Amino acid sequence: MLVTGASGFVGRHLVRGPASEPWEIIAPTSRSMDICDRAAVIDTITGWRPDVVVHLAYRRDRRTIVDGTRHVAEACVQTGSRLVHMSTDALFAGRPQPYVETDPPDPVFDYGRDKSDAERIVTDLVADSAIIRTSLVYGTDRITPMQHELAESLRTGRSPMTFFTDEFRTPVHADDLAAAVSTIAQQYDVSGILHVAGPDPVSRADLARASAHHQRVSSTALATTTIAESGLVRPGRVVLDTSLAASLGIHCRPIEATLLA
Repeated sequence: MLVTGASGFVGRHLVRGPASEPWEIIAPTSRSMDICDRAAVIDTITGWRPDVVVHLAYRRDRRTIVDGTRHVAEACVQTGSRLVHMSTDALFAGRPQPYVETDPPDPVFDYGRDKSDAERIVTDLVADSAIIRTSLVYGTDRITPMQHELAESLRTGRSPMTFFTDEFRTPVHADDLAAAVSTIAQQYDVSGILHVAGPDPVSRADLARASAHHQRVSSTALATTTIAESGLVRPGRVVLDTSLAASLGIHCRPIEATLLA
């Protein structure tokens, strides 16, 4: 398994945790394989000829998201490697009912549009690829930079962070997501889009409170707002229906079993 973005948050959980046990892991650094450098990507992947490429590399810019994904997909076509591509729920505009895999993307901001374009590239170039759409990712033993910054700001009482009470997502523990990636990578008969996320809608504010609880920090000073009050254009409620993943034996824990346990 060759993993792009192995030094990122999800990547570290994949390559350094139990999800890596069935695999020999190849983890090129961004210095040795710049995802935006087509020649470097093609040379690296065709040189290793891995059974599976898991594309996790992430920077919030179009060149990385769209061009980088195209480079990885083109390399997989040349090697015949299975491609597992990480996508996001941010390509939806939000609605009261959950989203299923066949719902067309309708993004409201650039990041969602870029990820939607990346999905189309993967689908067009690598017919038997698997695309995992997920939601907000968090950790417990290893935490995200946002979780760390939140705890530090609450400890000092100088928090520049404000969390929405009316933006709902389906947050997922990084260990559960990594395990799902490993499982899907092994199931060559599974292709197309698959939603992998937590089982319950959680507001960004409640996720922040749960993370503070896990880190034993009081959340009484947590600053909250609404999307309307912020004046921003954001999806209000994006809940991923994970029934298809569950039918394959993939289950992710709720925050009550992780952050609030």
